[in-house]
Amino acid sequence: VQLVESGGGLVQPGGSLRLSCAASGFTFSSFAMRWYRQAPGKERELVADTNSAGSSTNYADSVKGRFTISRDSAKNTVYLQMNSLKPEDTAVYYCNARFLYFNYWGQGTQVTVSS
Repeated sequence: VQLVESGGGLVQPGGSLRLSCAASGFTFSSFAMRWYRQAPGKERELVADTNSAGSSTNYADSVKGRFTISRDSAKNTVYLQMNSLKPEDTAVYYCNARFLYFNYWGQGTQVTVSS
């Protein structure tokens, strides 16, 4: 099982990034997918999630209206489009796959929002 995040980096406030999480080794279409983030000295927090079909999404209040989660079952990939980025969005972003008692994590990708 692998979840490989990519797309992080350094961006100025107000900028955009798109994170990708490529999944392999399990039945992607059966799993709900989530993005979490963890800033230095803070607990990991749920940013966005989507159900296995991609028909339902939820967002943390802090990112609602700025971030969009989506999934492509043909590519076994989940995305996080991040717009209007703020310095407080700086964190390591983690991809998570969950189904019943199966719970998989990626290694994380760093997002830094700074001028």
